[in-house]
Amino acid sequence: MNSRETGDTAWVLDPILEIPHVRAAVLLTRDGLVSGFSAALAQDSAERVAAITSTVQGACRTAAAAFADASAAQLRQVVIESDHGYILVAPTDHGTVVAAYGGPEVRLDLLGHRVHSQVARLGEKAMAAAPRGADGGSPV
Repeated sequence: MNSRETGDTAWVLDPILEIPHVRAAVLLTRDGLVSGFSAALAQDSAERVAAITSTVQGACRTAAAAFADASAAQLRQVVIESDHGYILVAPTDHGTVVAAYGGPEVRLDLLGHRVHSQVARLGEKAMAAAPRGADGGSPV
């Protein structure tokens, strides 16, 4: 298994970690709590990545809203490029975030596609797990 788990998260990160040159991945809540992380990271590193990722997302949402002259902006992804590689961050609609790090050789298009595929699967699982009322609809 490629990911250390604080819950049942390996199914989310493993397909991302299979991409050549992807070095690490973290699953976190929007407020920066670690839900799962790859074996390439120690617990303290995963927590630091989660906290920083949460902060970066907040700053990017604020910047996107400022450029659009709006009160809020829905963030789809953040890509950070450095001389060490790429970080791709993608939030879900239900508050979970996937962050992946690949070296300079990683195919960014493939990484983006895989991360967003996993984000979509997370959303499907969250919708399937949503509680239902007695009539099959949403609870009141």
